[in-house]
Amino acid sequence: MSLIVFGLLVVYIGGAWKFWKGYNRTQFNRTMSDKIRLSLLWPALLVANQSYRKNFRKALKG
Repeated sequence: MSLIVFGLLVVYIGGAWKFWKGYNRTQFNRTMSDKIRLSLLWPALLVANQSYRKNFRKALKG
């Protein structure tokens, strides 16, 4: 069980890090609060929001 949790944590942190590093390629506001919020909420937004999915892909294409 702890191995699964560790794996999910690695994926979560990796996704947040990649989005953080590529944030300047998105169409989102350039404020630090938006960058933090969108980086931390990436799994939920990726599932629920089509516009976010497009911008997430742009951020990951580095």
